[in-house]
Amino acid sequence: MADPLGGAVGAVMGEMVKYAIQTIKKGQDFGPTLETNIQTLNALAPLVEEMKGFNDLLDRPREEINKLETHIREGKELVRKSKKLTLWRFFSFPSYQSKLQKKDEALQRHLAVNVQVENRKDLMDVLIKVNGILEILMRKDNLGQFDGGNQIRGLCGAPEEPQCKGMVEPLNKLKIELIKDGVSVLVLTGLGGSGKSTLAKKLCWDPQIKGKFGGNIFFVTVSKTPNLKNIVQTLFEHCGLRVPEFHSDEDAINRLGVLLRQVGRNPILLVLDDVWPNSEGLVEKFKFKMSDYKILVTSRVAFRRFGTPCQLDPLDHDHAVSLFHHFAQLNHSSSYMPDKNLVHEIVKGCKGSPLALQVTAGSLCQQPFEKWQNMKERLKSQTILESNSTNLLSRLQQSLDILEDINEKECFLDLGLFPDDQRIPVTALIDMWAALYNLDEDGTKAMAIVHDLNTRNLISVISTRKVATETDMYYNNHYVVMHDLLRELANHQSKGEPFEQTKRLIIDLNGDVRPDWWIGPNQQGIISRMYSFIAGMLVKQKQLKVAARILSISTDESFSSDWCDMQPDEAEVLILNLRSDKYSLPDFTEKMSKLKVLIVTNYGFHRSELTKFGLLSFLSDLKRIRLEKVSVPCLCIMKNLQKLSLHMCNTRNAFESCYIQISDALPNLVELSIDYCNDLIKLPDGFCNITTLKKLSITNCHKLSAIPQDIGKLENLEVLRLCSCSDLEEMPESVAGLNKLRCFDISDCVSLPNLPNDIGDLKKLEKLYMKGCSNLSELPYSVVNFGNLKHKISIICDEEGASLWEHFPNIPNLKIEMPKVEINLNWLHGTRS
Repeated sequence: MADPLGGAVGAVMGEMVKYAIQTIKKGQDFGPTLETNIQTLNALAPLVEEMKGFNDLLDRPREEINKLETHIREGKELVRKSKKLTLWRFFSFPSYQSKLQKKDEALQRHLAVNVQVENRKDLMDVLIKVNGILEILMRKDNLGQFDGGNQIRGLCGAPEEPQCKGMVEPLNKLKIELIKDGVSVLVLTGLGGSGKSTLAKKLCWDPQIKGKFGGNIFFVTVSKTPNLKNIVQTLFEHCGLRVPEFHSDEDAINRLGVLLRQVGRNPILLVLDDVWPNSEGLVEKFKFKMSDYKILVTSRVAFRRFGTPCQLDPLDHDHAVSLFHHFAQLNHSSSYMPDKNLVHEIVKGCKGSPLALQVTAGSLCQQPFEKWQNMKERLKSQTILESNSTNLLSRLQQSLDILEDINEKECFLDLGLFPDDQRIPVTALIDMWAALYNLDEDGTKAMAIVHDLNTRNLISVISTRKVATETDMYYNNHYVVMHDLLRELANHQSKGEPFEQTKRLIIDLNGDVRPDWWIGPNQQGIISRMYSFIAGMLVKQKQLKVAARILSISTDESFSSDWCDMQPDEAEVLILNLRSDKYSLPDFTEKMSKLKVLIVTNYGFHRSELTKFGLLSFLSDLKRIRLEKVSVPCLCIMKNLQKLSLHMCNTRNAFESCYIQISDALPNLVELSIDYCNDLIKLPDGFCNITTLKKLSITNCHKLSAIPQDIGKLENLEVLRLCSCSDLEEMPESVAGLNKLRCFDISDCVSLPNLPNDIGDLKKLEKLYMKGCSNLSELPYSVVNFGNLKHKISIICDEEGASLWEHFPNIPNLKIEMPKVEINLNWLHGTRS
């Protein structure tokens, strides 16, 4: 009989021998497995680091990279421990060999399955985004596009089609050159005022040019001090893309090349207008090797390195006479029709310059015989050399000299205080002129001067969006533009005066260039600064005295707020034109005891962070402040400030993070205008305690969702304008308690569902604007009370709004007005953020 115990022991011994054999085998495999793991991890390490870099560059999620790094980190730790094993620990080899093999298999499985799936998902995600970008770039129905997709886009918005007389031949010549193959850069050159920009704009509207280039026509005004990054950012914006931050000009050009190659599936025309001498390098940067990509350059310089230029000659006599007749408005209804010989003599004196003809004709329009005769004699007395642009200024000077109203002439000269090739807000001019020339604060007389200068062709006036009627005296959408030669003429008058006597001091600080008299801390050496410091402690240093009534300072993007220590005791207006991301008010601001108006305008692409705002609290005469495209800091106490205008500003620090209530900071504020301030969600606490307020205008602030419930406390409010606040969903009932309210504007408040129930109790109301209130379905019954008013009340609305009033036919003094909707893409200028 067999021994059962012996059999069991034999089986156990057999298993032990089998396990021992497997253990020895695994121990033998430990070395190769360890070596394989080391090779795999060493190969993966640099690849993972490179993947992390691409991941960050593409702004992709990091979860999958983190998982892979965890696998590798655990593998390295296991390898580190395994490498420490010696032959004395041979029986540990199998355990670590199994761990190494499992880790290697887990890593391979992760790479083979998880990473492959993740890569495919990422690839699909990237492709979706690329397709989205291509759709934006190539779509035919882009923002603001009209007229079959033939919008002209560019830095200054869509240039309007100009009057263009006597230029058919050069226009046709340009068209032929741009349409044919082989030409990449074409230069249009001529004297200042010869009509280069006019011809370029006219060319953009030509049917053949629009037929070839379609919506890919970009019009960029370069000017004297161009900012390449700003130009490229604007081109991105007008393509409907997110505007990138550029590290350098080279980075901007590289990204522009990518953009144009996407747009370049169709022909492209880029117009670089008003390129100054020595700017060939700038033009070169915009050249790319692409088929059907054309650059048109307008300049007073021929730039022959780009080939034979197109020379724009002066107008011949017949065309000059025709242009003169047009601008002088010589027709049978004229109060005085000059003799033909007199007209011909004056036209000859303009020497074929379109600008001189336009300005001279404008100055003589509707004028008596004596003015015409005087102009003829003035022009005849000038020695004119056609190659000298200074003599063109002399001819333009004649039109300025015959301005009889001294204020009108002074106001024209004030236009030179603003940068060239930039629109000048009419509201800024109103603020200035009210303080300097005692004009009315509503702007009636100022606008009369603007219109007269426009009639004389010294300036052009653009109304970008018709929001209100002319009788409302609302000018937030009105701008003045002027030819650079006329701006030069305005500044020429100021430069002719001695420094100590000049009324207008204009300072341009570009790069390291400073006026001879400018001594700031960074212009002094170490010894000079030590001497200045010691001398300042012992003896009061003599400061630079400035006698000007107006001080205008323009700085570029590299300016570091290195201010000169001057003493502008007489200055009543301070204009600061800037381009930098950070900007500090000058230290000498607190010494400007007579300052009445402060205008700060940022012409850079992004909002500028404004500091040292507290200096304004020292100025008791300061009445008006206008800030554009800046981050407004915490407000300081300005007890006598009457008007505050914020355009395209960040208001959060001023309204939400300020330690002082706005009613304490601005206790005597009469007018507040807030336009295109995209971060404004609500008005600050205590706002309705400013009971002196008469005008409140909040427009195009799309995140504004509510008006303070106690707005009825503004007992002196006469104008409440809330147009184009698309998120505004509620109108407080207390609005009906504004007993002095004359004008109430809720145009294009598309989310507003109803009006205050007692709106009919507004006994002084004269105008109610409610165009575009698409969510408004009915009117409160109280509107019947408008029938008790002794004066007429105008309702300005669209057809949908007019239909709501049909339910109230028995209001005899009610007048429904439905103005024609005007499409004008000029309003797009300046709305970028």
